[in-house]
Amino acid sequence: MNSEKRHIGFNKPYLTGKETDYILESVKSRKISGDGLFTKKCSEFFEKRYGFKKVLLTTSCTDALEMAAILINTEQGDEVIAPAYTFVSSVNAFVLRGAKIVFCDSEACTPNIDVNKIEELITPRTKAIVVVHYAGMAADMDPLMEIAAKYNLFVIEDAAHSIDSYYKERPLGSIGHISAFSFHETKNVISGEGGMIVINDERFSKRAEIIREKGTNRSAFFRGEVDKYGWVDIGSSFLPSDIIAAFLYAQLENLDDIQNKRKEIWNYYYDNLKALSNEKYFRYSEIPSYAVNNAHMFYIECRNLNDRNLLIDYLKEKGIYAVFHYLSLDKSPYYRDKHDGREMKNSDRYSDCLLRLPMYYELTKDDLDYIMFYIKKFYKG
Repeated sequence: MNSEKRHIGFNKPYLTGKETDYILESVKSRKISGDGLFTKKCSEFFEKRYGFKKVLLTTSCTDALEMAAILINTEQGDEVIAPAYTFVSSVNAFVLRGAKIVFCDSEACTPNIDVNKIEELITPRTKAIVVVHYAGMAADMDPLMEIAAKYNLFVIEDAAHSIDSYYKERPLGSIGHISAFSFHETKNVISGEGGMIVINDERFSKRAEIIREKGTNRSAFFRGEVDKYGWVDIGSSFLPSDIIAAFLYAQLENLDDIQNKRKEIWNYYYDNLKALSNEKYFRYSEIPSYAVNNAHMFYIECRNLNDRNLLIDYLKEKGIYAVFHYLSLDKSPYYRDKHDGREMKNSDRYSDCLLRLPMYYELTKDDLDYIMFYIKKFYKG
């Protein structure tokens, strides 16, 4: 290992080399607004590879979630159950429609929602459950879907981390009624900003097109299904430029290569830091038997907040940028007065202790050795 001090950022967007070629092709087509050539290519890729019933690209995962909230007719007074340990977009979409968020704690063994605690939170006002597959690791979907069916609730999968990940051989994003994906530059495949809504329940398919097109039936008009289009529902401008889709398609063509490389990096971290985990310097979240690893991120759980802060500062001195993640949303400045006061013990622990290590395609084995050398040195001197 070269011991000379270096700069290793937390994330570095990977370019396959075809992104600008496809962007130029899109520009030359003179159809650079939404639903152009590359938008269709991307949608077809996901529908064919994962069997998603209907795919619509969006400008972000946040927009996909906002579409989901509209599609299920979220209204003032509705309640939506969601994990406390997640990004604000998972719940903000429903708050915007007037819903109350009922937070559920994480599992003790993973940051995912504790399915065993969901049923006790259901009331006559509950409309939906939002499930987040943290780090692309599947939440336990079979019992969750059984609960939803029992109480006639919608399930929204926040699959922002979950491209090319599975639950019992079923692609994440294909199980709930609606799901949302992200192609932000920190994800496995990217378009800078960007997202996707997946419709698994056919009763939402036509309306999803309308909501995405500002509340108009413009998509049906272009297919020749109506003579003219007009304002038929609420909606907004949720569809991305075809230029964004052109960038994304270059990534999708290389998905297997990207995934293989990220898994190599993940496994190298795991194998070479396992001794420290076994010695209780920090903890791994083991992947449940029903889930797989899509190598979205590599994280450890430090012993306490002070331990994590000291490690972050120590690594930063060495030019290594490791970062924490979410702050438990029930304690957020906006929602703490609206929360019912229940303690989110596991969510709080992840908020204080979880640390994400650098994770991107171009990390070399020498970079990884450098990172892990200083993690070992921090703990063992």
